[in-house]
Order: sequence, then C-alpha cells, then structure tokens
Amino acid sequence: MNVDPFIEAEKTAGHSVKRTCELLKVSRAASYARRTGTPGPRAMRDAELTEQITAVHRQSHGTYGAPRVHAVLRREGAGCGRRRVARLMRRAGLAGRASTAPAVGRFPGRVGLPVTAGCWSRK
Repeated sequence: MNVDPFIEAEKTAGHSVKRTCELLKVSRAASYARRTGTPGPRAMRDAELTEQITAVHRQSHGTYGAPRVHAVLRREGAGCGRRRVARLMRRAGLAGRASTAPAVGRFPGRVGLPVTAGCWSRK
C-alpha cells in the first residue's frame, strides 16, 4: 500500500508530516526518500543485472533458466545469488525451456521388447 499521496495531501492541508507518519506507522525518512524519486543502490544494481540476465538469456536462445544464467554470470564476474537471478528473471518475464528430446534412446535395452502375457495378471 502506497501512503505517499496521503502524506502529501495532509502536508498541503497544513497538517504535520511527522504526526501523519506516526499515525500511519511509516518512517519520515523513507517517505521523504521516496518523494525524491531516485532509485536506491539495490534497485540500480537490479536494473544492471536484469540487462545482463536478458543478454545471457537471449544468447542461449531462451533455453537457459536461472541456475544456468547464474553460472554464466558468475563466470563473467557478476557477483549475485541464484535466487536473486530467479527473482529478476520472473520480474522480466524470462523462463528457461525444458528439454523436448524424445524418449527414444534413453532406455536402449527396453525399446522394442515384446510385452509378455503374464505381466498383465500381476498385482
């Protein structure tokens, strides 16, 4: 819930910002900081990482998910956690693609064997 418009309205009406913030249980410093509109250091770093994540995801033709993107970023020297990469990927609408390889060849000894009549009567 964003209470900043309410605080601004109370300020223009001549009420105390300090008292309004106390009643709403928000810090005065945070309300003034949000008023300036400059993003904080974490938001700026998130924006940089999102650009890097998008580039890596594009290079992989959309196949890499968060663990692989995280591994590539670590190799490139961008220090961040896997969960942060996953959060930023979700926020950017990026997701890896699962393998669609056919099941043929995964079990080479089982392919083409006949089904015995006795296997249906087992419990």
